[in-house]
Amino acid sequence: MTNVSKSPQRYSFQLECAKERAAEDGKEVPEFYENFWKSAKEQDEANLVDPEWQKGNMEYDLRSSEWMCAKVQGSDTYAQNLYAAMCNMQFQKLDVIPILKNELWSCSWRHAGGIIADMRQQGDYIDWYCSGIGDGLGNGDADGIKGYVGEGVVTDEIKEDLKQLGWVPVEWEDN
Repeated sequence: MTNVSKSPQRYSFQLECAKERAAEDGKEVPEFYENFWKSAKEQDEANLVDPEWQKGNMEYDLRSSEWMCAKVQGSDTYAQNLYAAMCNMQFQKLDVIPILKNELWSCSWRHAGGIIADMRQQGDYIDWYCSGIGDGLGNGDADGIKGYVGEGVVTDEIKEDLKQLGWVPVEWEDN
């Protein structure tokens, strides 16, 4: 079985914040809310071993690629650049059928942050969410010191690495 990278803290940020807010008010988080996040984590675990979920899924390819996970774990800048590439972008598998059928993969900014957390095997989506929008609005890098890029930017290095993994970026059409 393929080893798929995951973060033990994934799906914890929003629940922990809710617990803190509830405790400030002398209350507890409703059981249904805790169950929702438990269910999300269980669904992710089920997906990881589901061959249908794995097919044509860039998330699976990223999280199961040892060399890509090593690059994400080894560099905050690389991790942020991969996060940014997944935002406001769609991708196509470099394979005949997905190209002929125009099958595309995309994800939300939050989900992209979660994928990076899983690849790093630490944290949750919030550690990367909005990391490219600039100083004062998040943990962005407006002056370029860290090498962070804006959401939707695909650097040459990320483009080449995704191509090695079998994926290419496809910009959204303007409607």
